[in-house]
Amino acid sequence: MNQWRWIRSGAEAPAMNMAVDEAILIAHSEGRTPPTLRFYGWSPASLSIGYFQRARNEVDFEELKRQGIGFVRRATGGRAVLHDRELTYSMIVAESYPGLPRRVTEAYRVLSQGLLNGFINLGLDAEMVTLASEEEKAKYESMGSAACFDSPSWYELVVEGRKVAGSAQVRQKEVVLQHGSILLDLNVKQLFSLLKFRSEALKERLEQSFESKAVAINQLRRERGMNPVKLEEVEQAFVRGIAEGMDIRLEEAELTLYEKELAERLVRAKYGTDEWNFRR
Repeated sequence: MNQWRWIRSGAEAPAMNMAVDEAILIAHSEGRTPPTLRFYGWSPASLSIGYFQRARNEVDFEELKRQGIGFVRRATGGRAVLHDRELTYSMIVAESYPGLPRRVTEAYRVLSQGLLNGFINLGLDAEMVTLASEEEKAKYESMGSAACFDSPSWYELVVEGRKVAGSAQVRQKEVVLQHGSILLDLNVKQLFSLLKFRSEALKERLEQSFESKAVAINQLRRERGMNPVKLEEVEQAFVRGIAEGMDIRLEEAELTLYEKELAERLVRAKYGTDEWNFRR
């Protein structure tokens, strides 16, 4: 059984969250640290967009400022996520890790098995999406909003057809970084208030579609007559689930001094700059 680090970072600023993930990736690529699972939150609540999204075309920055919402561009792909009432996770592991497939979609399957177990630990009957058939593709087809939870990708997780976790992956320096959002609660109206649309009618139509395709843990639990869960319970459910799903032993640890210093440099040079965040 392989041993990984488990780091609980708490709530950090959006630029720092992305910088820490990249700092861990770099440290792991240099052989300084073992594979790492990290849990973290956001202060303030923040909107992150995918690497390829066009910030000024898709985000309402006046509304972002009015609501006091943070903002950052991720190094990973995907669409916009409002990070608030959630557990955010990242997994950083070498591409050469035993049992980790080289293909991106198959690597999702392996790394997401622990997430699946986490939802099961919370009493939710989650399953992985496979888009192998035309029927499945049509079932989860997006109407085209800029929001991440609009539709699942291969091996993402759904409960009764609704997406319950959004994940994205990037590979650099022969290391895989997968991170994503596990929502405790979801404020759809707030998310859509932060995005731009060609018309109010289109916004309303996409918002209604989104609400039918995305769901959070506590909404599901309420629908099943179960009590809502707090962040600490979700953390424990997922740390057990990931350990079981990956067949690993997790040892709680802290960032190294090297990683902390590297993250601070990455905030100043990259994630905290307009050059990065408005590059598209």
